[in-house]
Amino acid sequence: MEGKLIIISAPSGAGKTTICNYLLESGLKLEFSISATTRQKRGKEQDGINYFFLTNEEFNRRVNNNDFVEWEEVYTDLRYGTLESELERIWSNGKHVLFDVDVKGGINLKKKFGTRAMAVFIMPPSVDDLEKRLVGRGSDSPSTINMRVDKAKHELAHADQFDIIIVNDKLEKATKEAFDAVKSFIED
Repeated sequence: MEGKLIIISAPSGAGKTTICNYLLESGLKLEFSISATTRQKRGKEQDGINYFFLTNEEFNRRVNNNDFVEWEEVYTDLRYGTLESELERIWSNGKHVLFDVDVKGGINLKKKFGTRAMAVFIMPPSVDDLEKRLVGRGSDSPSTINMRVDKAKHELAHADQFDIIIVNDKLEKATKEAFDAVKSFIED
């Protein structure tokens, strides 16, 4: 079996992490790709479980060593990336890679891996709904929410670069659509 890649992308607050968690628990042979980041840990996050937390210097060194299959500066001085070693680890376990990445990262991964990857865009019902979800989380300041909403407007314009678009207006329906699409892709 050649390992495949499932890319789930969406604007912040659209539900991609919830859908990814559902897919991981669904019995499909998927394993989550842990991203590397320069951001600080939040709450109870753990290095090597939620993210690989790297200093800017370490991130730069890994970029210069070509250790990343993709990386982006998502916000100023805030970078995320996928380490090639992470893909190799998952494939060596006989599983397919599941990504929960921002839209730009999703597009880059799809371009790099072509038909070996399926890119899924999770679309919020509207920008207003997205903003309400972000406010409801209670984890971001008003300025951060504004920044995320502005970024989301830009990201929504790139949805057509994905293989599948799933509108997350009802979570149960969106998770079923994602499951059916992923199952079909990995069994093909």
